[in-house]
Amino acid sequence: MTAYGRGLSRAMGASPHPAWRRALSDTRGRLKPEYDAVVVGAGHNGLVAAAYLQRFGVNTAVFERRHVIGGAAVTEEIIPGFKFSRASYLLSLLRPQIFSELELKKHGLRLHLRNPYSFTPMLEEGAGGKVPRSLLLGTNMAENQKQIAQFSRKDAQAFPKYEAFMDRLALAIDPLLDSAPVDLEAFQRGSLLQRLKSLSTLKPLWQAGCILGAQLPLYYQVLTASAAKVLDQWFESEPLKATLATDAVIGAMTNPYIPGSGYVLLHHVMGSLEGIRGAWGYVQGGMGALSDAIASSATAHGVSIFTEKTVAKVQVSSGGRVQGVVLQDGSEVRSKVVLSNASPQITFLKLTPQEWLPEEFVERIAQLDTQSPVTKINVAVNRLPDFLAAPNTPRGQPLPHHQCSIHLNCEDTLLVHRAFEDALDGLPSKRPLIELCIPSSLDPTLAPPGCHVVSLFTQYTPYTLAGGKAWDEQQRNAYADRVFDCIEAYAPGFKGSVVGRDILTPPDLERVFGLPGGNVFHCAMSLDQLYFARPVPLHSGYRSPLRGLYLCGSGAHPGGGVMGAAGRNAAHVVFRDLRSM
Repeated sequence: MTAYGRGLSRAMGASPHPAWRRALSDTRGRLKPEYDAVVVGAGHNGLVAAAYLQRFGVNTAVFERRHVIGGAAVTEEIIPGFKFSRASYLLSLLRPQIFSELELKKHGLRLHLRNPYSFTPMLEEGAGGKVPRSLLLGTNMAENQKQIAQFSRKDAQAFPKYEAFMDRLALAIDPLLDSAPVDLEAFQRGSLLQRLKSLSTLKPLWQAGCILGAQLPLYYQVLTASAAKVLDQWFESEPLKATLATDAVIGAMTNPYIPGSGYVLLHHVMGSLEGIRGAWGYVQGGMGALSDAIASSATAHGVSIFTEKTVAKVQVSSGGRVQGVVLQDGSEVRSKVVLSNASPQITFLKLTPQEWLPEEFVERIAQLDTQSPVTKINVAVNRLPDFLAAPNTPRGQPLPHHQCSIHLNCEDTLLVHRAFEDALDGLPSKRPLIELCIPSSLDPTLAPPGCHVVSLFTQYTPYTLAGGKAWDEQQRNAYADRVFDCIEAYAPGFKGSVVGRDILTPPDLERVFGLPGGNVFHCAMSLDQLYFARPVPLHSGYRSPLRGLYLCGSGAHPGGGVMGAAGRNAAHVVFRDLRSM
């Protein structure tokens, strides 16, 4: 692993000198030769794991290869005066226990909840000068039904029932997120005591079954069917189905017609903010301010965080147990345990000596599906986008739809399918699926007065282009120009408002953030790589085949998104193991 260049970017938090940075300056130059636990990578999961371990009395150090903490949850000033959530950009899935137990509000976390939260403008010829239609969804169900009735009265009546149906499934899955999966290894090969202890891991499954009850077969279909099939059973209007289908494909190299895509429909109802289920919001100061708050909570209890300290290797004793790490500069740091917030591929194929891992395990890790369709484009603009379907005010002040996830090229699920098919042929989508967000519409600290930051989460773009070609600057700019042309069709004048842009294709996301294949989840969130099988079967409980080495990032259960559950769960498993040593 090598440290990557910083380019023009500068790390920015909610304040110029967050508490964790002050604590870091106190510990800089004070690297100890030994800690109880070492965490590889200061992504949000790694920081969460460190914060909990330190609270449990485990002396913990975190080593981050970049100059800024947060992993993909960072704020960077790429263009002077404009602060971007450069990779992840929305918050909802972070577990409520983490908010309260780590006292994140006390440590500076401030949120901006979005209502409405979804806006899908149509590309329509305005007959008789009419404004094109759009679909605006928020927390007011009566208003949602009124919006949906533009396209189908039947769908307007069905929508509350659909939301209640999905809410119940999310409620059932909730207990599964906050504990390790059932320990099949203990069931198969453990002692009698280990087998009895592992029975406790069945409790969340039992709770889920009780919540779903006799409707379990219906919910099983949601988890295994295609999103299109699920949505077709509820609705008839394409704008509504396509808008909801974006939740099923976001960040995934899949399309609404592929079986298993129905599971990710849950993402729009799984989270909560400020006690409001299904709410999504922006973090004041960008996503890096969330990482700063977690780091502040961690350092307040004694965690040591070191940036620009790349872990080169996990050290193993002659007896086959982890005994620390070696940094890129040659420094050796001893520890009883090592938790890796890096991806499973980096952890087990690059950092861990291969002779200590079973060959079959290594092969399974190498075969993980890491395909990613995502190109993230961060844009600085000197005025708000002015959509034909919802024109701006004369003074250009933010309107309700500006705070939403704005879905473009989303009038029909077939458009999403065609965009996917382009990428299968090694071509960036001709009409990419675009999720456009303007966090500065609610948080003016992110941009100069009158200006805004725009986040474009776009797909589908292949990792390798047709003919085996790699992305170059010309290809990046050509794709970004195509995305901007699409936005221009919905919001004339957008291209003229652009001050600067930052383009991150799948290889760029891999290079900058260590995301294998550019995959924001570390590996695909498909059913064959979830729960019992994340990252691989028999090793889904955060422990690895090498004693003392644990996985605590998005490649572990319950997966990706800014959730923190993997870090929290892994910390509890590690603490139990340390107590029994």
